Amino acid sequence: MYKIINLFFIILIFLFFVYVFNYYSSNKNIKNINLTRSNIEEILKNKTSNLEVLENDTNNVIEFNSSFSEEIKIDEQRNFWNLLKIK
Repeated sequence: MYKIINLFFIILIFLFFVYVFNYYSSNKNIKNINLTRSNIEEILKNKTSNLEVLENDTNNVIEFNSSFSEEIKIDEQRNFWNLLKIK
């Protein structure tokens, strides 16, 4: 029974790859790809010409927090280079 099921799955996978290969190698698909590649600049111009420009509404939204810079001013020695030293 398992051999039949395995054979069925192998045939199914093989048919899938054959179908995909036939689709991508078909003349219709190749013509569509070449047409799209040749007209890509026109397509982009058409799509970008109708875009709306939004107003900038982000003025004075971010407030600077100065208390963090005071915490950094502590003069403690960094330990990173001590980790690399051989004892």
